Amino acid sequence: MMRSTWFLAWIGLALLATSCQKTGKLSPDLTARFEKEGVLRRADDLTFRRTIAAGSRDSGWEAKRASIVVTSESVFLHRNGKPLVEITPRSSGFYQVSRDHDRLSLRASGGKSAVSWSFRPPDDADGWTVDIRAVIKKAKAR
Repeated sequence: MMRSTWFLAWIGLALLATSCQKTGKLSPDLTARFEKEGVLRRADDLTFRRTIAAGSRDSGWEAKRASIVVTSESVFLHRNGKPLVEITPRSSGFYQVSRDHDRLSLRASGGKSAVSWSFRPPDDADGWTVDIRAVIKKAKAR
């Protein structure tokens, strides 16, 4: 009995530690770049649902903590500056954003791979959608 109590305590502590992870730290170079581009939206430490191969037999999803910055030129989904998705005018993949009530889904694909990142923005889901679409329209391949 004592052993299972300790085990549950360790599991609880591990879950607490992972749910409190900070993900919004950016390098000075990235901070300067985004300030120059003009930050329109920023949300740190959100829970994103990452879906792989959506609509196929091998599809699956997992919850991940991450942060997002939207400027007039970029969408940068990251964990402490490490890019998970980056959309700029030079991006050559296919990108799409859709909205379902208060949840946004950002789909990124290139070649045979496709990943969807869905999240609930902290406010103004419609405004987030409009700003992300404006960046996607500037990308090479869309």
